[in-house]
Amino acid sequence: MDGIPSGWRGDSCGSGGCDEPMVEKVLRPAALLRAVLLFILSCYPLPMRILGIDFGTKRVGLALTDEDGMMGFPLMVIPNDGKLLSTITSIIEEKKVGEIVIGQSIGNDGKPNAVMGAIQELIGDLTLAVGLPIHLEPEHYSTQAALRLQGRNQATDAAAAAILLNSYLERTR
Repeated sequence: MDGIPSGWRGDSCGSGGCDEPMVEKVLRPAALLRAVLLFILSCYPLPMRILGIDFGTKRVGLALTDEDGMMGFPLMVIPNDGKLLSTITSIIEEKKVGEIVIGQSIGNDGKPNAVMGAIQELIGDLTLAVGLPIHLEPEHYSTQAALRLQGRNQATDAAAAAILLNSYLERTR
């Protein structure tokens, strides 16, 4: 005997004849393959949803990617009030969000404007509440782009969030 298990030599039966059922010969390597595949899959995270946030002083637009994280779609508009953080946290848990993209509010001079301070505060609160990666995406007139596409309505801020979310996806994927 050369130390190679019966059935692994490349012949159909091995040196001892055809005593072992063929199923057993196939299952041993299949079980090993399954274990290797499960290990590999555990090393690479599955695609996840990304939440886009278009922050405003009165309203906050939200957008969400599909389950593969490939394209963003308007989700809803929520009021910017005392319940903002808890509302966003609930949506993150309900929709199984894995990352967050927030519009970076900068002025025409390229510097952060007055709204950016409130955005930084929201980022800090979200970091403590959910601990997910948060990315800033320059929003450069995302609300104006949404207005050009659909006009002013109840979903304008959500459409602006989808525009900035898709901008992030195009830039990073």
